[in-house]
Amino acid sequence: MDYAELYEFLRKEKYSEQLQVLPKNFIEDVSSFLHERRSQIAGGDDFSEDYFKIKKQFENALSIFRELMRIRKKKLLNLAFAASETGIMKRDFGSLLGFEQELFEKIVSAVGEGEKILQSKLNNTKEKSIEDKLIMVSQPIGEFIDLSGGVVGPFDKGMLINLNSKVADILVSEGKANFVDV
Repeated sequence: MDYAELYEFLRKEKYSEQLQVLPKNFIEDVSSFLHERRSQIAGGDDFSEDYFKIKKQFENALSIFRELMRIRKKKLLNLAFAASETGIMKRDFGSLLGFEQELFEKIVSAVGEGEKILQSKLNNTKEKSIEDKLIMVSQPIGEFIDLSGGVVGPFDKGMLINLNSKVADILVSEGKANFVDV
């Protein structure tokens, strides 16, 4: 691994929508390259031209590596989101490094758990509000007092509202709204 190769990996990753394939030992190669440069800096003459060149190359290589990993993490998150929505998970596994594959699986699992929690809450809400009905307003309705004594409205034509079924029945019977099938 050298500086030019590392830069090329970043360039390819940056300008491609898909995750790029990296060598399986990529992290180890980068680590040994950076360690080598760090050793040269530690044992070098602080005022030589080579010292400044190696030090700058080390700093740039570290920056390139961090940018490359940041771009890959972003792509990984997008893949995890797509996988959680579509259920397709194996598409880019060949492009993932070992730790990225583990991270991907954990993210997809966490997103799936979040979706289950959301669905659970939606289902509980639906069961509690069975007394409500969804209606679409067909003509403007001013403020009025509902059956529990609360102020409701005003509503403009075309609005979708979820109201107590008895109130909704009254508005529909008066021709001010229509039921919406869910």
